[in-house]
Amino acid sequence: MNTDEAERDNSMNVPLLDLKAQYATIRDEMREAVDRVLEAQQFIMGPEVAALEKAVADYVGARHGIGMSSGTDALLATLMAYDVGPGDRVIAPAYSFFATAGVIARLHAVPVLVDIDAASYNLSPSSLEQLWGRLDRSVQQRVKAIVPVHLYGQCADMARILEVADRIGVPVIEDAAQSIGTIYRDGRFAGTLGTMGCFSFFPSKNLGGIGDGGMVVTSDDGLAERLRLLRNHGAQPKYYHKIVGGNFRLDTIQAAALLVKLRHLDAWHEARQKHADLYRDLFRQAGLVGTVGLPEVVDPTPGVRSHIYNQFVIRTPNRDALREFLTAQGIGTEIYYPVPFHLQECFGDLGHKAGEFPESERAAHETLALPVYPELMPEQQAYVVERVAAFHKVG
Repeated sequence: MNTDEAERDNSMNVPLLDLKAQYATIRDEMREAVDRVLEAQQFIMGPEVAALEKAVADYVGARHGIGMSSGTDALLATLMAYDVGPGDRVIAPAYSFFATAGVIARLHAVPVLVDIDAASYNLSPSSLEQLWGRLDRSVQQRVKAIVPVHLYGQCADMARILEVADRIGVPVIEDAAQSIGTIYRDGRFAGTLGTMGCFSFFPSKNLGGIGDGGMVVTSDDGLAERLRLLRNHGAQPKYYHKIVGGNFRLDTIQAAALLVKLRHLDAWHEARQKHADLYRDLFRQAGLVGTVGLPEVVDPTPGVRSHIYNQFVIRTPNRDALREFLTAQGIGTEIYYPVPFHLQECFGDLGHKAGEFPESERAAHETLALPVYPELMPEQQAYVVERVAAFHKVG
């Protein structure tokens, strides 16, 4: 779709994410925290790591926090804690960031994929039950874990997932990489509903570091101890290795930065929620409701922070053309995620075909993330919606 020069000259720049704007609000705090690490020169497992582990565990209501080098390594370590290995099966959604299934394959286990719920983009409990009924008994006995993902900032239907998991005797590991601070309808935080919960501190997350970082939370003392061993080559004491682990330690400088940001996290959640509410009002005023699918809060419990909007994801059959149009108008967007796991080349040996996971495929073809970062201005949001309306020739 073409746009005339006058229209383009009047455009506004709206990035998908503006970390510089966030940094400007906490510059002094961040520099002081980083300087303390530089002065102490304790770059590996310095005191800030333990402080962050306690702070995050307290924030979500878990007994233990175990810092990890990334959200991916957090997931990997949780599977290793359950001795997942060659020939084992791990159930996961067909639609998520690659790490969810990639860590399973890295351990030479087999991802057993489940379709997603159309409204939440999270693992469908109904599809999970149907899958379990189709599996041979010999395969069921090799299933070591179920890994639901709390995608984009809201929890999967954990009550139903946990009911299935309890019935079949399989532990649940939460991939809460995008949902730190999300509260489930029963008042518990994302990451504390299963046996272990995994967070990512990738810079684009609501709680993002200044590089890679992650954490596992758990209230199981035995799993916590095993995770601490696994993240440090299985050594206890130093140079005496009880098990084979990895180098999954969280850097001290990341912990220091995250301790600063954690103090602001609830305010940033609130800003994202306000932006989501404004988007809904603007889309309604523009006459776009029904033309553009808006994010659904599938379990809007009063007084409960059900969605933290790590991403504000719309859907439209004309997604690719819309994205091209918005890019030309100076608006940043992203496609999360264009290829579901069963159609990824590296998982070709799983034997899946197009059409097997229809909701995952539809999400991959139709979804588009719009800017929703805390520092976003109302006029920027109005411009985004006005440009979406212009694309659809609405208003």
